Amino acid sequence: MKYVVTWKPRVSDAVTENEASIIRLLHTIGTWTASPDTAIHQFVVRIDGEGGFAVVETENPSDLAETIFKFSTILESTVYPVIDIDEGLRIVRSRQAS
Repeated sequence: MKYVVTWKPRVSDAVTENEASIIRLLHTIGTWTASPDTAIHQFVVRIDGEGGFAVVETENPSDLAETIFKFSTILESTVYPVIDIDEGLRIVRSRQAS
């Protein structure tokens, strides 16, 4: 199953807390590796510095949940299950033929 994961940094009113959070994020991401059962097809960041996106494929959603939880104190995340456009178009076409 494929998923699009979005994330954005958790921010507070205190600049020093935000800076510490960025340092924690850089350390955590530097030591993190994806599960062998997970394929990361694309990993991109927003140019405004407000987060990013990943296209991830796994048959074990628990692996994905474990990663999301690992970063949950630093990042707010949303996970969307998705299908390839060809499959989506096939579904739409089959409904129109009915």
